[in-house]
Amino acid sequence: MGAQKSVHAGKAKIDFNVDFTHRLCAAMMVHSFRNSGTSSPLSLIVGSLCVKHPNLFGKSEKLDLLWDKGLSDSNILIAYRKPRPEWLAQHSFVFQHSISPEVGIHGVPVDNFSKTGSGGVNLCRFSAGLDLDEPGTSNWTTKTSIKFEHVRPVNDDGRSISRDLHGYSVTSSGNFHDNMVVLKQESRFAKANDHSFTRFSLQIEQGIPLMSKWLIFNRFKFAASKGVKVGPGFLLASVTGGSIVGDIAPYQAFAIGGVGSVRGYGEGAVGSGRSCLVANTQLTFPMNLMLDGVLFCDCGTDLGSGRYVPGNPGLRHGKPGAGVGVGYGVRLKFPMGHFQIVSLHQQSIKKNLKAQKNKGASVFRIEDLPIHRRRR
Repeated sequence: MGAQKSVHAGKAKIDFNVDFTHRLCAAMMVHSFRNSGTSSPLSLIVGSLCVKHPNLFGKSEKLDLLWDKGLSDSNILIAYRKPRPEWLAQHSFVFQHSISPEVGIHGVPVDNFSKTGSGGVNLCRFSAGLDLDEPGTSNWTTKTSIKFEHVRPVNDDGRSISRDLHGYSVTSSGNFHDNMVVLKQESRFAKANDHSFTRFSLQIEQGIPLMSKWLIFNRFKFAASKGVKVGPGFLLASVTGGSIVGDIAPYQAFAIGGVGSVRGYGEGAVGSGRSCLVANTQLTFPMNLMLDGVLFCDCGTDLGSGRYVPGNPGLRHGKPGAGVGVGYGVRLKFPMGHFQIVSLHQQSIKKNLKAQKNKGASVFRIEDLPIHRRRR
């Protein structure tokens, strides 16, 4: 649901776009309606405003203003790009300010781990820096950025905090905020045809300690996926992993679990670690013009690194450190978006890799795959 308006200002054109997206993936669970203590689905309504100026100073300079606003989070991004020859790296100056609940790390798993409740910790982030997009070669693209980041944890009332509800520090410095300069390089590979596709990405971040108390760390993350057409259906397999060494605040840990990780669990309900490894497999097959069948299996682990996160939030919140989610269902295709009705079964695994007691029976869940993707 949304609206769009274009305004001409001289030779320039300014586009205003407002989108409203209702993310149902965590809220629309049948058993949640029977629990009055759970959050309302209305809390996940997000409004988005996008203003673009394609010719700010008359020399094709571009200015983008993006604003996402929900009841519990917000994100403002300003990007300025000046055109350069195609054989040179395209650079843009980016400023971003966001406030969002840190549910993946400090949230408490509830309802047999299929949902995650707020842990009372929110992150207020400000960043400013330069992005460099290198000219693409064949199937590879490379992007380099250097940014200053200021991270300030706040409670639900908006007050700065240095410790969580259990008295453990939520920053690396132990103060009310963390500062860092991050040099990041990201390489992407993509190749596709009518029957298959291959994607691979690698991100490397280096914290540069320009000041004595600023964070110094090295973090990498990779993601590889392969899709193959199998008869009338489509098989998709992917693996994601990463690790971080050096200074680390709890909010920098890898959160495992959720719609984009191990389905059947709430966000971050599987584990929170310095390292992670997640594998996903999904088979989609058509049943008719508006209906697809879906089978999937997800698994993820923190590789035993949860205890190396300051304060060990994974252990304190009872996260198993490893888990498997298996599901099946149907996908309904409508003009407003795709909806999945699936049955999920989850199995938690102790860190010694022995089977743990089943954390929940099959549940009925509705997932929304929205057309609008939030920009970060």
